[in-house]
Amino acid sequence: MTGQATQALAEGALGQALLHIEHADLAGARPLLKEAVSGGVSTGSNASLYHGAPALEFVLSRAGSIDRDVRAGVDRVVTARLAAARQRRLARQLPPLAEFDLISGLTGLGALLLARPGPSRLLDDVLTHLVSLACPVEVGGRMLPGWWSPDSPTHDAVALGGHGNNGVAHGIAGPLALLSLAARRGIHVDGQREAITTFSTWLEQFGSFYWITFDQLTADKPLPPPLRPSWCYGAVGIARALQLAALAHCSPARREKAEEIAVAALADAERLDRVTDASLCHGWAGILAAATAIAADSAAPDRFTASIQHVRHRLAEGIGALPKPGFLEGRAGAQLALEGSNATGWTCALLLH
Repeated sequence: MTGQATQALAEGALGQALLHIEHADLAGARPLLKEAVSGGVSTGSNASLYHGAPALEFVLSRAGSIDRDVRAGVDRVVTARLAAARQRRLARQLPPLAEFDLISGLTGLGALLLARPGPSRLLDDVLTHLVSLACPVEVGGRMLPGWWSPDSPTHDAVALGGHGNNGVAHGIAGPLALLSLAARRGIHVDGQREAITTFSTWLEQFGSFYWITFDQLTADKPLPPPLRPSWCYGAVGIARALQLAALAHCSPARREKAEEIAVAALADAERLDRVTDASLCHGWAGILAAATAIAADSAAPDRFTASIQHVRHRLAEGIGALPKPGFLEGRAGAQLALEGSNATGWTCALLLH
């Protein structure tokens, strides 16, 4: 199978189909699904929750459809990714972000497996791998977090010594959210509780940064810059992951701490001024979806009401300016957030529920 741009849930026809499915408009979804698979469906190295067979399974499953060939292809993708991760660990190498993150890696594939009905050995294996990231590793005589990546956190910069990525989309907040969601559904693997605590403790200390470099890790109490509070990287997405962890562990104190992170971010005009579009990924739609989820699970939801109304207003103003039609970066995803319905469970692709 070959990869095509239409297979991208972030930007392509699959994301548009998802909006139709949420509206129970299967007739509108069918031509978009046909377009998405017109060039084949990838089960190669680029296959992930947001591309290829896993993305197709996710969208089809939102309509209650099961394609056994697609599911078998996804299982092969997961098995291959797990094998590659085991080889990497045996070689004592640090993990690339694409090994474990939500967008390209095992966290996203785990979110898809968690959305399937019934028990899953593959899901257990994915969770076990993510738990292993909580074990520190020694690099050059220094102990580093097990998710410390040699990758550059940006495409145009080099992070000497690697970095610890914090975001939901590419960092440790994604595995934290998945492990917590699984725990809340009664799915547990060895070490899961301890890993949730390890990831939560890190994010409580460093989550005000998009990522932590080696220099920052060795500095005394680095001061965070004013960053946009987006879903992909930012305080609101991280706050939801921390809240899910607190709910999984029945920890009111940690839940309150997570919610205060979100309250502060949503009230910070300087950080909100850095939001430049309406998208789910890094714009108003993602902030709205995450804030709404946080409020729904809060013991004091009213404190989010005014901020949510403001964010919804900004989203409504900006949705028409989005140049792309798809889910994560385009108008379809922004519309889903604006409407606020979740009949299909589409928000599990963001690890919000």
